[in-house]
Amino acid sequence: QLQLVESGGGLAQAGGSLRLSCVYSRSVFSFKSMGWYRQAPGKQRELVAIIISGGPITYAVSVKGRFTISRDNAKNTVYLQMNSLKPDDTAVYYCNVDGSSGGYWGQGTQVTVSS
Repeated sequence: QLQLVESGGGLAQAGGSLRLSCVYSRSVFSFKSMGWYRQAPGKQRELVAIIISGGPITYAVSVKGRFTISRDNAKNTVYLQMNSLKPDDTAVYYCNVDGSSGGYWGQGTQVTVSS
């Protein structure tokens, strides 16, 4: 089974930046998508950014222009660079890989943005 571990969350001020990392336990040679999701208290989990294999990189409207998703396959890592953070970005962030053996989720990392 594929295991994912997120890190890089924490407390930031509005306008600040954080970079989240998600390390997966083995090389992924074939995948459908790799992405970041978030879930705020009382809210359902929502897509933040996603890399679709053979396709485009897609961002939620709320983060477009501020967040950047990237992948370093040599390091078995997917990143989420978050700039110009807003209090509404506060949530638990999860990485996801939809691979050949199914979809997998990390444990999540908390991001808190103060006003």
